[in-house]
Amino acid sequence: MKKPVVKQSTTKPFAFRQLSDIDWANWQATDPATLVFVIRDGEILLINKKTGLGKGKVNGPGGKVEPGETPEACAVRECQEELGITVSGLEYCGQHRFQFVDGYSIHVWVYRCQDFAGTPSESREAKPLWVPVNEIPYEKMWEDDQYWLPMVIRGERFITRWIFDGDRMLDYDIRPDGNNESWGDLRDPEIWSHT
Repeated sequence: MKKPVVKQSTTKPFAFRQLSDIDWANWQATDPATLVFVIRDGEILLINKKTGLGKGKVNGPGGKVEPGETPEACAVRECQEELGITVSGLEYCGQHRFQFVDGYSIHVWVYRCQDFAGTPSESREAKPLWVPVNEIPYEKMWEDDQYWLPMVIRGERFITRWIFDGDRMLDYDIRPDGNNESWGDLRDPEIWSHT
């Protein structure tokens, strides 16, 4: 894949610290990827990530899109591989464009759903973790999650851009991109039809 297009720098090739340092119109990610958030009965299914980018952090299941695969197909496959569940009824929530100062970049499609088959189980990649939606452990997650994950829960669509230096967020922009259909007050178990 093509490296990100950046403005001329007098230091090193990837000496950017702000969103304005990047030519986003020509930006292309090193990797396309997905994230999925299963939300039901007032809880959200997260993972303790055991491998790869974000190892040791809490996140949603997901991973890299394979050549010829759609982001939605990737989302289903990654949930199967990481947790042994088959998600259905995926709702598109938004897209992230992450640029790291070391040159790595990732374009992430985000989905949410209520329905899945199987029992979330630990794999070599992830350990499942159900938490109430109002007790999400943001302190154990990527720094950006606190800004957009509540939007996923509320049913708001978004398009974002982020710059990170390792684990540290340097700059960001979040723009609304329409609305999903709200599922109601997700902290209230009475709204759920699942048994």
